[in-house]
Amino acid sequence: MTLQRKSFPIGGRGWDDLKSEMMSRSTGDIDWRKGRTPLFVFYSDEETYEIGKKAFFEFFTENALGGKRAFHSIGGMERDILDYGLSLFSAPEGAEGAFTTGGSESIFLALKAARDKLRAEKGFRPGEDKLNLVMGITAHPGFDKAAAAMDIEIRRGPVGDGKRIYAASLRPLIDDRTIAIVGSAPCFPHGVVDRIDDLSDLALEAGVWLHVDACVGGWLAPWFTTIGRPTPTFDFRYPGVKSISADLHKFGFCPKPASTVFYRDADDLERAKFDADAWPNGRFVTATLAGTRPGGAVAASWAVLNHLGESGYCRVARNLSAMIDAYVEGVEKLGYRMVAKPDFSIINYTRDDVDVFAVAETMTERGWLPGLTRKPKGFHSMMSLLHEAPREEFLADLAWATDKVMAGTTEKATIEATY
Repeated sequence: MTLQRKSFPIGGRGWDDLKSEMMSRSTGDIDWRKGRTPLFVFYSDEETYEIGKKAFFEFFTENALGGKRAFHSIGGMERDILDYGLSLFSAPEGAEGAFTTGGSESIFLALKAARDKLRAEKGFRPGEDKLNLVMGITAHPGFDKAAAAMDIEIRRGPVGDGKRIYAASLRPLIDDRTIAIVGSAPCFPHGVVDRIDDLSDLALEAGVWLHVDACVGGWLAPWFTTIGRPTPTFDFRYPGVKSISADLHKFGFCPKPASTVFYRDADDLERAKFDADAWPNGRFVTATLAGTRPGGAVAASWAVLNHLGESGYCRVARNLSAMIDAYVEGVEKLGYRMVAKPDFSIINYTRDDVDVFAVAETMTERGWLPGLTRKPKGFHSMMSLLHEAPREEFLADLAWATDKVMAGTTEKATIEATY
């Protein structure tokens, strides 16, 4: 079937008309403000949300690519953000970082640095020597993207106790062509931090790069620790950790697109850079895959980090951890069990006596977008404080949907687990 292609607009429409159509188009969207989506949106409080938005639009036109030549304000704020992160993650003297547009880019840059370091040390040549990446089955698909782009083989190890990745899972997969091993803090499917201490020892033993994917937990975990909530350590305090990715636009509560990647050694930042010196305009060097980057994202991240500060993030950590505990208690009272005890903000739960996917599909009748895992079949939510207000409503609807499925009054589920 051939779809009718839209013709290019004639133009001349005013804002009121355009806004009316855009709002009309959004009527079928999930109501994120009422906590109906289990991912995609991250929220701490309305004041922080508004500050991020205002700061973004104050620097709406500026281009972070020009942070060193034209927009020194953006360059200075970016430097501050990187310094904040290096301090937060206990980076040693000589460590460095880069501000990126998202976790996938941060992961890509870390793996490029790891690949180029291995090539330099062992003489492997592009296009001739097949390299590999070793990681657990729970590592994020962003690694698959990077590996596909760089023609790197992926070798996956199984989870161990508590759905965590241990050294024993990865050790047999490592050889002299391994560019890196990966640990997650936390892994997205189950919300638990891999045994980074164990993986650090393995990295030092095998002489391989260890990347920690803290895109979800990075800017949140330190504050859980500060308020006295037990959280696994994952950062540069472990000597085998060579790089860390951490998203600001997740639990830094900054506007999208905003992420960071940090390297134990500044030389590795240089390896991650793209350096072109053949065209008529002169040398072109970026520490990121993206060239043009929104200056607004840098300004907004700087504003949010300074607005919240230590006291604000500790307040968020207290509120968020209490809310997560309440959700865990609520779903367990309904007969569900946690696939793994959550370390931070992701919960994954299931039941053996009901088709969880059928329950999830039934929940859509009341406006919920279900998050799911397929191994095992379970519910999955990456929670922010948007989910506090509708907690009792969600639990009531979960109970209703579960009873409905168990009573045999629903059709067989057609829903699938997708990201």
